[in-house]
Amino acid sequence: MAGAMDSLELVAREVAACTACPLSAHRTHTVPGEGTAPASLMLIGEGPGRQEDAEGRPFVGAAGQLLDRMLAAIHRDRTNVYIANVVKCRPPDNRTPSDDEALACAPFLSRQIALVDPDVIVTLGATATRLILGADVRITRVRGQWHALGERAVMPTFHPAFLLRDPRQKRLVWEDLQKVAARLGIPLAEGQGERGW
Repeated sequence: MAGAMDSLELVAREVAACTACPLSAHRTHTVPGEGTAPASLMLIGEGPGRQEDAEGRPFVGAAGQLLDRMLAAIHRDRTNVYIANVVKCRPPDNRTPSDDEALACAPFLSRQIALVDPDVIVTLGATATRLILGADVRITRVRGQWHALGERAVMPTFHPAFLLRDPRQKRLVWEDLQKVAARLGIPLAEGQGERGW
């Protein structure tokens, strides 16, 4: 957990200097995270892609544009949430991070969660969900159900990149986001939904 003198800026500096796993050898930029802290909502994805590696920011490619529209549907944006990934360096060819790579970055993510202090964490996809809820968890079985991380509520859902490949699943993710909005007390108008994203 974060100490009294810890900060997201310090975490970002330590991420930039990290060589704890082989992903560090090929990165252009580290991608520690982005947003505000404290924040009632934190989203955790898998890892940076090519565009994120180039810019040093999370979710800036096509999946990130979709994530922005998903957040807008529940009246949130990057100014009032915090977005991070399990790993802070791009895996080669955008492959899934290995368990060792995820575990090497896990202390950074743990400190970020403590510093952001969210009421709700949304895990985006299988990698983030397994790291937060346990290695044996399957996203298809836990998606849309509330779980706990200490005092924090966790909502697993599909990753935006998966939705780009299979837009039919947007309806399920919209159901998950409505649960998140209700938990956070965010009123949603009738007629809002996944058709806008």
